[in-house]
Amino acid sequence: MNRHTTVAFTGHRHYAGEAATELALLVRSLYEEGYRTFLCGMAIGFDLAAGETVVALREEYPEVRLVAVVPCVGQERAFSPIDRLRYAQLLEQADARIILSQRYHKGCYHERNAYLIDHAACLVAWYDGTMGGTQQTFLLALHRGLRVENLGTIAPDPRLF
Repeated sequence: MNRHTTVAFTGHRHYAGEAATELALLVRSLYEEGYRTFLCGMAIGFDLAAGETVVALREEYPEVRLVAVVPCVGQERAFSPIDRLRYAQLLEQADARIILSQRYHKGCYHERNAYLIDHAACLVAWYDGTMGGTQQTFLLALHRGLRVENLGTIAPDPRLF
């Protein structure tokens, strides 16, 4: 995997498709700029939607790659039945699966987020200003100098980084 042609996604779990059109246009634009691999953290909300957007792009660009970055085996256990189905389908459609831990442990989601930033040159986010893992990932990407594209409604307070 070439970090320079890789995009990672981060976003809130309460994402419900608010930026679906913008997400599809951005993923296509990034592909046209030369990005070929897309890392998906496989959480409900924005992550699954972003992964599904990449899979849809394959109809036009079959060489696009989706990599599922799974923080721990069983991540989907607390998902709703519909989201468990989406998760299973997306995992099956991924070109590669990276499983970071065989079981849940405190910090496994933080490790997943760090993996995303460490292996990408661009971060596509749906960040709306709320605190949590998305904010931490967003700020880490900015701190590390990644290109960051935010489809969310609020930019982070620059005093945070």
